[in-house]
Amino acid sequence: MTRLYIIRHGETVWNAETRAQGAKNIHLNEKGLLQAQALAKRMKNYPVDGVYSSDLDRALSTAQAVAREFSHEVNIIPELREMSFGHWEGLTNHEIQEKHYEHYTIWRNKPQEAQIPGAEKLIDVQSRGLKALHRIVEANPDKNIAVVSHGTAIKAILLGLMNIDLSYFYRIRQDNACINIVEFREYGPVIVRMNDTAHLENML
Repeated sequence: MTRLYIIRHGETVWNAETRAQGAKNIHLNEKGLLQAQALAKRMKNYPVDGVYSSDLDRALSTAQAVAREFSHEVNIIPELREMSFGHWEGLTNHEIQEKHYEHYTIWRNKPQEAQIPGAEKLIDVQSRGLKALHRIVEANPDKNIAVVSHGTAIKAILLGLMNIDLSYFYRIRQDNACINIVEFREYGPVIVRMNDTAHLENML
């Protein structure tokens, strides 16, 4: 059985400002670096045979913090990167509502149907994410692997693993530096833990 620890990256300045990051390469802020360190210490409680990451720096820095605890190298997979939010990238949530109200309304109510100007569709993010995940599982039979990605991408992936429609996108929450544990058993993937942030409790 292969076990994946699917992890969201630590906080960035744009996270704190509620700006859409998407494919923009935004770094961890001071809090995010501390979150990554706390996450790395937490991961020492688990066996980790390998570490994979999105190619965006906020995920890569988080993955490197974990990898250092186990003396692993980070395997970079661009398909794990965040959904491209097109014309929304760099805008705050409030600015998006003001400037793109119609598309924002669809995104919030029917995310599976949203076509944000210049952006990816959620179904395409899910598709590339699931393919990347299954490649990791196939390459690491009976191993324990940490995979660092992004909030929107992870939510889409988790829904896909459970065969739940993307219309339920907002029923899942993914906080910065959270851990999700998925076991790939003979009969399919099993979600063992979701959005676990116990390692950050002393930072609140």
